[in-house]
Amino acid sequence: MNLDSMQEIVAAVRREGKPFWEIILETDMANRGVSRGNSLEKMSRTWHTMKEASEVYTGDRRSLSGLSGGQGKQMREYAASSAPIGGEFIAQVIAEALSMGESNACMRRIVAAPTAGACGVMPAVLVPLYWRENLSEDKMLEAMFTASGIGAVIAYRACISGAAGGCQAEIGSASAMAAGALVHLKGGKEEQICHAVAMALKNLLGLACDPVAGLVEVPCVKRNVIGAMNAVAAADMALAGIESRIPVDEVIDAMGEVGRRLPVELRETALGGLAATPTGRAVKERMASGQKKQRILTIKDARWKLEKDGQKTAR
Repeated sequence: MNLDSMQEIVAAVRREGKPFWEIILETDMANRGVSRGNSLEKMSRTWHTMKEASEVYTGDRRSLSGLSGGQGKQMREYAASSAPIGGEFIAQVIAEALSMGESNACMRRIVAAPTAGACGVMPAVLVPLYWRENLSEDKMLEAMFTASGIGAVIAYRACISGAAGGCQAEIGSASAMAAGALVHLKGGKEEQICHAVAMALKNLLGLACDPVAGLVEVPCVKRNVIGAMNAVAAADMALAGIESRIPVDEVIDAMGEVGRRLPVELRETALGGLAATPTGRAVKERMASGQKKQRILTIKDARWKLEKDGQKTAR
């Protein structure tokens, strides 16, 4: 079975009497020609990598640009010493999203879910829930398969690239994947998974991709927070029985159309939106100046080394 639509997955769930995640697992087995054990093992490695990325975060690193680093740690300290407005769980979600977004900017190992720029959304909701509710590894793999199936449909029907469809395609897709995974973890049915996906995507429809200086840092890191919070809200609404008036596949198609209609300035080119503000342009100029100085120093170092080596040869 190809993952062409959410409707097709739901039809398979009802026809075969298997859960959503199981349909995705079997599709992976068929498409890649692997055994059930191999498919589960690969997803297990992905989950453990995601969890490890969270566990090794310290908040001590800074990105080369100086724009990112330490905010996940700052959020954790705030949550530990105060009474966060949204409560302990939401504070953990925020901290986790910041931490993973920073880890990406600081060149640490992360899981692209579905992209590196949106890497903080899924762990932000899955890791805190895993620890808080003492969930089993098997249950987490089910959630990961659920999310991957959602992501595959979005990638097929629309896109997951900021350059192709704006940030709605990255953070929006990640948020939809996380929302569906949450619904599964809380015992929701396939219809509720679909409604959560639809609502998560609708809430971020039209989101521009406007990275300052072309770096996946500002506003990308904090948008991971919004994607995670949106996923929690969409999942809770779906679990409450609230439905999307627009069917999920139509929402995905609409996201793809909106992405194609977005001007090029708002699709990861750093030519519009926040990247084009006075401060955004100043950051870009500062980065360009710093890179130019670095190139000059590198050339000087190379010349000095050549001259030194030449002197040694002459001797």
